[in-house]
Amino acid sequence: MLFCYKAATAQTSRAYSNEFLNIGVDAAALGMSNAVVASTGNANSGYWNPAGLMQLEEKELSLMHASYFANIAQYNYGAFAMPIDDRSAFAFSVIRFSVDDILNTTQLIDDQGNINYDRISTFSTADWAFTLSYAREARLDGFSYGANVKIIRRIIGDFANSLGFGLDVGVQLQRGDWQFGIMARDITTTYNTWSIDQDEFATISGAVANQNQELPETTEITLPKLQLGIARVFDWRYDHTITAEVDLNVRFIQTNDIISSSNISATPAVGLEYGYANLVFVRAGVGNFQDELQLDGNDSIAFQPNIGIGFKYKGISVDYALTDIGDSSAALYSNIFSLNIDLSVFSN
Repeated sequence: MLFCYKAATAQTSRAYSNEFLNIGVDAAALGMSNAVVASTGNANSGYWNPAGLMQLEEKELSLMHASYFANIAQYNYGAFAMPIDDRSAFAFSVIRFSVDDILNTTQLIDDQGNINYDRISTFSTADWAFTLSYAREARLDGFSYGANVKIIRRIIGDFANSLGFGLDVGVQLQRGDWQFGIMARDITTTYNTWSIDQDEFATISGAVANQNQELPETTEITLPKLQLGIARVFDWRYDHTITAEVDLNVRFIQTNDIISSSNISATPAVGLEYGYANLVFVRAGVGNFQDELQLDGNDSIAFQPNIGIGFKYKGISVDYALTDIGDSSAALYSNIFSLNIDLSVFSN
């Protein structure tokens, strides 16, 4: 429990902050290893690239559930999107990433050194993100742009909670069968301000000698990130289509990405989708290429492969993704399901 508490309250400008917002939404996109910045065009565009909302024709609802780390962590997502008029659209989405029933053993041993299991309690942690998206079509044919306003709420039982705000902007350009996209996340940097319950903090400090004696800093900063994408749609014998996209995910800090320097790092992602009659879809992708140091001192490249399938009938899409096939990277594989509904099917 102390590890969870300290990890969430270590407040500095660091490479990995608000990481739950980088997991991704929509099994269709995850099946393509998140390589959808240029091609996204449904209710989930509020997350991937708000400019893609201009491809909406009707109101849409999207839902997703995923479990991570052997069902310890739960990830839930919902979004609603609709056109405002012929030249604008908006969306609203909610993400909740949580771990429930965490054991709090800081009071297990009383002042006399006796172990009392009745003193064990539980608490939950939850990360929330509320996003309002707006998109507009520009005067230039095929060009659209959009923006997100994010409110981030993070809660660690009764110990601490934080509130943060962020801003994303995105653009898309379509030229024939080619699609281009840029998504800039946290462009002004996103600040999370933490409020720590000092009484609860004191119980932790008293339970572990010589540790956690000082309150941690209360400001957490998420640095900007940039995603660049190019995609093309290939039509084959009328009923067959293949969508291919290549993205480059850029962070303005040094990481283990395969392209890395002291000020910037980047990793590519490639996704493919085969569709038949706009009814059945098969997807595959690979991304998150990282340099990893092995026990023998040599470097090796780790990556994350994903696959997925989808079915669409009368405006209702059900998608599935299996991420990290064969455990090629350090993360565990996950089964992800999502649902997208064109709400116009209920008005006909």
